[in-house]
Amino acid sequence: MAVRVPATLRELTEQARALGLAPGDAVMLHVSLRALGPVLGGPDRLIEALALAVGAAGTLVVYVGCEPPYDDIGRQRYAPAEEAFFRAELPAFDPATARACRDFGAFAELFRSHPGVVCSANPGARLAALGGRAVALTRDHALDDGYGAGSPFDRLCRAGGKVLLIGSDPDNVSLLHFAEAVAPIPDKRRVRIETALRGERGRRWVAYEETDTANGICDWPERFFAGIVGRFVAARSERGEACLGPLGQAPATLLDAAALVDFAVPLMVEAAAGASRGAREPA
Repeated sequence: MAVRVPATLRELTEQARALGLAPGDAVMLHVSLRALGPVLGGPDRLIEALALAVGAAGTLVVYVGCEPPYDDIGRQRYAPAEEAFFRAELPAFDPATARACRDFGAFAELFRSHPGVVCSANPGARLAALGGRAVALTRDHALDDGYGAGSPFDRLCRAGGKVLLIGSDPDNVSLLHFAEAVAPIPDKRRVRIETALRGERGRRWVAYEETDTANGICDWPERFFAGIVGRFVAARSERGEACLGPLGQAPATLLDAAALVDFAVPLMVEAAAGASRGAREPA
């Protein structure tokens, strides 16, 4: 059996730079630690390597969300008795200390708890960031439409940001929720959520609305986001808007964030129109 030689900090930094990360970049990370393979000194060295690649002015960003039920009450996921229990007992959400959603994988919490990381205040759409523009990207994250215009996702695109997949499933590219939010599609599915937040007089319950990121704003085809990413890579690699290479033992893909959203929106409009026509056709 072949020995899996651990990647080093220097090797990961060099690979990130070869892939296209440059000083000053703001980059949203999606990481499979299993695919990355062993790292000498542990997986925190990956964060350090990427931080070295983007430099002091650069910024690393990770979608960390929150643990249930902070982003779930109102989605009809619980029986009335369960919701009543949560309303009575759920502590107020603390953006700075709340754990990342476990469903997002081990890297989300590893990054959230890394020294110097700051988090945005929207529970479900919460982003964690480290570096020169971390505060600017995460501050004032509105509760309503937390994935849409003016959100940290929007700011990442406006900042010339990138998305880096390290062995991660392209169907989980969270920036495409921003594309869903801004796509000119009528009758998008929306949800009304209630959660417990800190107030001047203690815990308070707050209601807000957002596009339905859990189920999609309409009935998308299976693995729709992965399909968009695959088509973007095929179409835009020659422009330098999509770059492929290794990081550790994982395949990595670096994407231009704004270009990906611009590419995705018309595909979403087309798919939504097709779904609407299909729903109107008689069986």
